[in-house]
Amino acid sequence: MEIEDWAGGSSDSEVSSPDSDNEDHCYAYGDLPKLQFRKGGSEAHWREELGMAEVVSNKGRMWITTGIVRGGKLYIFLEDTLFLAEIGALQLFDDDEKCIPLEDIYKKVAGGVGGSSWESFEVYRHLKSLGYIIKRHGVCWSMKQLKSASASVEGESENGCEETASITEITKLFGSMQINEVGPVFDVYPPNSKFRKSSPGEPMFILCISSGGPPTKKQIEDFEGQCEGIPLKFCHVEHGRVSFFSFNDVELPVLP
Repeated sequence: MEIEDWAGGSSDSEVSSPDSDNEDHCYAYGDLPKLQFRKGGSEAHWREELGMAEVVSNKGRMWITTGIVRGGKLYIFLEDTLFLAEIGALQLFDDDEKCIPLEDIYKKVAGGVGGSSWESFEVYRHLKSLGYIIKRHGVCWSMKQLKSASASVEGESENGCEETASITEITKLFGSMQINEVGPVFDVYPPNSKFRKSSPGEPMFILCISSGGPPTKKQIEDFEGQCEGIPLKFCHVEHGRVSFFSFNDVELPVLP
């Protein structure tokens, strides 16, 4: 078994946004630190029925590698939403056009909304802060990628991306997910300034999060079968520390 501890393995390091001005913003809530949003920052509306946010104003190059496109609209999962809100790059509004406090977004993550969990967010934040490109496993970046992949393999797309075409299907897929369920969670791509959602290529590795004990041998074999040759890594989060590990087959010699 190989153990990897990237950049100290800590996912709770501060990620601050460039100062824009000294005005108080709506994410300043209770004892939480006051966040300063970038001028001309992005905005999104929370869609409770989807467990996702719909981006209505996307400004900046971060959107090249963030969010999935369906029906001409850009949607982001809860981990995307919270990460961008934490660094002051996104303001999230409800149906009444009221800004949703950061504390409420934390509560959604803790409550497992949209298949999220606190462990998966810490992993996402850790990797995202290091510059990696991340998306939910099992969902294509765009319909163009989905159609291209489906043309080569009927009923199944490349990189383990199932044919979850509509946003409603995606909602159902992750709405039934168990928070502590061990399985592929994220597709992780290396930093790439030329990345395109329509043609992302293969992930660097597929990541499973192990919130309890280590996976069984059968689970590892099943997950590796789903990855179709793409490297599989496991991740464990404890007290804000993120550790990565993988398994290799080792044949022991037969002793006389």
